[in-house]
Amino acid sequence: METILIIEDDSTMLRGLKDNFEYKGYKVFTAADGEAGLEAALDVKPDLIILDIMLPKINGYEICRLVRQEKLDMPIVMLTAKGEESDIVLGLNLGADDYITKPFSIRELFARVEAFLRRRRKEQVSEYKFGNVRIDVAGRRVTAAGAEVEVSPKEFDLLLFFVERPGRVLTRDQILNGVWGYNSFVNSRTVDRFVTTLRGKIESDPHSPAYIHTIWSVGYKFEPKD
Repeated sequence: METILIIEDDSTMLRGLKDNFEYKGYKVFTAADGEAGLEAALDVKPDLIILDIMLPKINGYEICRLVRQEKLDMPIVMLTAKGEESDIVLGLNLGADDYITKPFSIRELFARVEAFLRRRRKEQVSEYKFGNVRIDVAGRRVTAAGAEVEVSPKEFDLLLFFVERPGRVLTRDQILNGVWGYNSFVNSRTVDRFVTTLRGKIESDPHSPAYIHTIWSVGYKFEPKD
């Protein structure tokens, strides 16, 4: 399921956009100010960001700049009430991919978002391999030594979250937000339980894991080795 982050301080518009994109089948994360939006963008790393320019705490221009500074390449569509060419050019120069001026047609926004995501799908990795483990991203299948490994949808999401961030120390909160979402009621113990179960399915020795390492008091780190 593709993920969209919507950063918009107008609560009515935010709710309307969230409902419409969820109806279309996307997993939607939201933020009502720039600070929360930047944190979500860096933690969740969504497939696409819909970003209002005029936001409290941190404006959309700065969010765009900081996201690109972190080498994140997801499409960013800016929402602006401003029609001046200089504002549009500034956003594009900071790394935005497109803009749409308020008020706008939701059908037009859908069309632009879907066009970006179609192009992104063609560029994405279709599978990951490490050791004797193979992950078929599109088919959501995991095999080890050629045999299928039965994983739940959330276990697959967790494994994919790890393999997409090799070598990074990931806090439990980052994992919770990225896999379960900001509005989830699960806690850090849930992460630990899922990691233990996942290790039992992909590690040769779950008690001395080769791939998913515990970083004590912090979280976990995935090391593919090969």
